[in-house]
Amino acid sequence: MKRVLSGIQPTGRLHLGNLIGAVNNWVKLQHEHECFFFIADYHALTTAYSDTSHLRDDIHQLAIDLLSAGIDPEKCTLFKQSDIPEHAELHLLFSMLTPIPWLERVPTYKSKIDELKEKDLGTFGFLGYPVLQAADILIYKADLVPVGEDQLPHLELTREIGRRFNYLYKEIFPMPKDALTAFPVLPGIDGRKMSKTYKNAIAISDSPETVEKKVKEMVTDPARIKRDDLGHPDVCPVFRYYQIFAKEQCDKVSSDCREAKRGCVECKKELAKILIQYLAPIYEKRKIYEKDKALVEKILLRGAENAKKVAKKTLDEAKKAIGLL
Repeated sequence: MKRVLSGIQPTGRLHLGNLIGAVNNWVKLQHEHECFFFIADYHALTTAYSDTSHLRDDIHQLAIDLLSAGIDPEKCTLFKQSDIPEHAELHLLFSMLTPIPWLERVPTYKSKIDELKEKDLGTFGFLGYPVLQAADILIYKADLVPVGEDQLPHLELTREIGRRFNYLYKEIFPMPKDALTAFPVLPGIDGRKMSKTYKNAIAISDSPETVEKKVKEMVTDPARIKRDDLGHPDVCPVFRYYQIFAKEQCDKVSSDCREAKRGCVECKKELAKILIQYLAPIYEKRKIYEKDKALVEKILLRGAENAKKVAKKTLDEAKKAIGLL
């Protein structure tokens, strides 16, 4: 079995975009490989360091979301990043040998600063978060890292850091490969990419009433003003959901829209029912974990114990190679 490593930041509730883009793939991988999945709370501080009042609850809620969505602690190792100090120590060691220009050329560095203009991201932590990411991956000697295409430069930087360490000291770190996940981009209720940053997401923890309300607010075909106007489903965010969650209905929905046999209100009402039904098992499972906070904490601590055994062994190897042990 190959070893898989992936993490997700606790910066808000898990949404449908996260579910179809990452978590559903994690659920599949846990049955095929040795998987380490972690809640990246250190990474959350790179952009949200100035207000951590909700961090503890965000971590807990994300753990509930992951467990409700099908992450099985009997099939994988689920843990919290900050429970494994070895991540931070290896990050420190890597930061000593990582050239600054390597970090400045990461494509998301400048794009994130532009995207989050309201935040002060001129920090050492934000510039160096790809080094922490490299430590997260290499400390488990991961074979595969599930990533979207936008994360490929980060993974290549991880390999560069690993190669540099191996060259300077000793051949310790294997080069992780990407498990490129091709997933559909899900639009948010305002038509932009679904994102916690844009506050346009449908959370998997939303109640049926909230899902219905959010779907009702979704933007549709901008050229279709009146009910009798002919529609253009290819540019309609609502139709995108049908393509992902109700493929068997796509042909009819598309035809009815183009011929103005179906109005946008009717289309959104039907979509709300589809999403509520899709999320129902997750919503019901979530109620179980919400009632038992101690169980969630126990799962994370048990995962941390398992992860720490692997992380400590790798860190000791790295420190010995450098001459610190």
